[in-house]
Amino acid sequence: MDKPLAGVRVLEIAQFTFVPSAGAILADWGADVIKVENPVTGDALRTLFTASQGQSSEQSDSFTPHMEAPNRGKRSIGLGLTSPLARPILEELVRRSDVVLTNYLPVVRSKLRIDVDDIRRINPDIIYVVGTGYGGHGPGRNRPGYDATAFWARGGSADGATPCLADRPTYMPTGAYGDNIGGLAIAGGVAAALFRRQMSGQPSVIDVSLLGVGAWATQFDVNMALMSGGHLPKVELDTPFPGNPLVASYRTSDGRFIQLAMLDPVAYWSEFCTCMGGLEAAADARFATMDGIAENIDQACRIVADLIGRLPLDECERRLNGCSGAWAVWQDSWDLANDEDLVANGGVVEVVDALGVRRKLVASPVRFDTPTVPSKRAPKFAEHTDAILREIGVDDVTFGELKVEGVIA
Repeated sequence: MDKPLAGVRVLEIAQFTFVPSAGAILADWGADVIKVENPVTGDALRTLFTASQGQSSEQSDSFTPHMEAPNRGKRSIGLGLTSPLARPILEELVRRSDVVLTNYLPVVRSKLRIDVDDIRRINPDIIYVVGTGYGGHGPGRNRPGYDATAFWARGGSADGATPCLADRPTYMPTGAYGDNIGGLAIAGGVAAALFRRQMSGQPSVIDVSLLGVGAWATQFDVNMALMSGGHLPKVELDTPFPGNPLVASYRTSDGRFIQLAMLDPVAYWSEFCTCMGGLEAAADARFATMDGIAENIDQACRIVADLIGRLPLDECERRLNGCSGAWAVWQDSWDLANDEDLVANGGVVEVVDALGVRRKLVASPVRFDTPTVPSKRAPKFAEHTDAILREIGVDDVTFGELKVEGVIA
């Protein structure tokens, strides 16, 4: 069964990427996800990217990857939630839904009457999900949070990724980095909550914060700090594992990087050196024990760097294919998009955009039974408003009134 959430209905009242990316995953898994958008502006993400790139919305209307990825497979309704005329429509959508997703701050949720108590009065069995910057209970509950602030900066990744002697800070490697990781957490929480409700009849309230996701991602160091009772010393390291020259990145002769991850240097030293043509180093008694490697770590690192650095990437790959230890080539976004293993395992899916052009997107990383699950494009702004209103029984008179009053798009 490649669509395990078929029959589940999700109402998404959210924008940008963090919570919508979870909705996209749920749609990939088979849920019917209805995205509620402002009837005038739509999701703010629709204009954010085009404005920064100097494009008009018409230029990128058929396919914009930043919008497609967190919104594929959904239906869109343009509905002005601030209007009293929209309330009956929203309530009917809530009654028909299993899950509500939102990332609006408490003050906005209260104003729009979409907080958990408001929604539960309409549908007591609904699973209510909030994606937050800093959680729903602490002093930061009313603060806006994005992945650059809550996940990357406060969540420890920025500090961990920036060398102590760096002249400039290290920024997130790509847009929506923490948002997409957080979306996976939300989707998993929703799946667990659906199972719980089926088994016990109890609906859940789920709160996933970008700060919490950031702490989970950096927990190796966070847990060490908790154990030590203070700040961990920030040390400039030549390798991620001090004393192990076979866990580090090395540059090839043509400027590429290879990451080695051979956790037991004694077990792999001779084999690695032999594969790379360093027969003398493979037999060097200094590197036969952990103590010997530790005492001669600088020389060991230089040997590995020289063995890799004298060869171009393709030759390094050919030789390393004969080695049983773990290694990988650093890849940029184009390399990754064409990665043979990613593609073979359904990690890139094809969608057809609004103009009928075949496009490709990265797939959500969870597979059910089959390696490739077809995906659908993201909806155009308010594309399904009419169909959704007809679906819930809105008559022609009411439909016309909503149009005239600007309540729907």
